[in-house]
Formats: sequence, structure tokens, C-alpha cells
Amino acid sequence: TIVSTPMIKKLCAAYGVECKLGLTGFKWIAKFIEDYPELEFIGGGEESFGFMTGDFVRDKDAITASLLACEIATEAKNQDSLIYQKLIDLYLRFGLYQERLISVVKKGIEGTTAIRQMMENLRQNPPKTLGGSTVVSIQDYQSLIDKNTQAGKITNIDMPASNLLVYHTKDGTQLAARPSGTEPKIKFYISVNTKLHNPEQFTEAQKKLDIKLNDIAKELKII
Repeated sequence: TIVSTPMIKKLCAAYGVECKLGLTGFKWIAKFIEDYPELEFIGGGEESFGFMTGDFVRDKDAITASLLACEIATEAKNQDSLIYQKLIDLYLRFGLYQERLISVVKKGIEGTTAIRQMMENLRQNPPKTLGGSTVVSIQDYQSLIDKNTQAGKITNIDMPASNLLVYHTKDGTQLAARPSGTEPKIKFYISVNTKLHNPEQFTEAQKKLDIKLNDIAKELKII
């Protein structure tokens, strides 16, 4: 989905797989099966850890996802490796990505008004930088407008309208903000990344990304 890690697009491109992005929720993920019958649906997932393998169970399904994890573990074992090592290998190849979801709860009628105002403030006064990196594009899925802030170029987004804002920076940082559709909260999805040159850098790089995630959250005043 739009709020999931940008790393998935890199993975798909490297393996020659088309990656399609949709709105949050498995009804939108499964809809791709109907919308593109000429394509083989391999799998779909979202930030909330749900995953759907194939098209026979058109919802997040822990059973098939668990079987897929077992298959990956078996392959890794046959190669004298581990799932964890496979993950590090991907980070070495595509960059280390780290995400954080921060939910700000606002209850009652006053809370609904506050959430509406927070979204309006983000639209009217968008951040110019995130974590020290310049914001280069803003996608507003309510007006279905994608604005390149550097060139001033505006393009239309071909997707159902949703109260969602996404900001992209020059260094690949991504921020998405949307009110929850089921709970009295506004959700902020932050994604940061860095290059990883060798496995020994992993722990230290993770710590630095954690600090960056905290810094961005503090900039937004959501922690």
C-alpha cells in the first residue's frame, strides 16, 4: 500500500516484478486481482504486517504467509544460511530501510475537530524538510494531486480519493499522514533509509535511523 516501505518497489524492480500501490486495506490489495486479470498476482501486503500469498484467499492470511516463511527458512537452511541473514543480504543490496508508525489519539467531538485541523495544517503548511532533507514532492490523495515542489510541476493521481498526505524527500525519507477510518486517531507513517556497505554496519546504522525517526517525530510534534 501507499504507506508501506518504499523498499518493496526496489525489490520488485530488481526481480522484474510489477509493483502496484493501492490504498490501505486488503479490499484494495485484492481488488488488483480483478482489475488486472491479465497479470499473475504473486502477493500483496501492507504496513500492518498482513500478507496475502496468491489469489485463493483474498484477505490477509496468516496460514499461507506462515507457509511462505517456512519455505524461505528451508531454502536458507539448504544454503547454510538463516532468514535473518537473508534479510541482511537484502539490506546490503537495496539499502537499510526502517519504518515507524505513530498514532496520535484524539477522542470525542473535540478530537475529531483536532484531527481535521491537523490534516488541514499539513495541507496548508507542509513541512519543507524532514530529518534535514528537502521535501521534493507532496501527494494529496484527497485532491488527487502530485506536486513536485522543486519544479513546481503538478500531475494527477489515478486512484480513488482518500484523506491521505504523503511527503517524499531528496534522501528517500517518506512521511504519510491519514486519519484512521475506524478509531479516533491520526496515523503518521515515517520511513527512513541509509546505505549499508557491510553486515558489521547493521547495528550502528539501525541506531542512527532510530535517532532520525525520533528527530522527525519531534519536528512534527507528534511525540
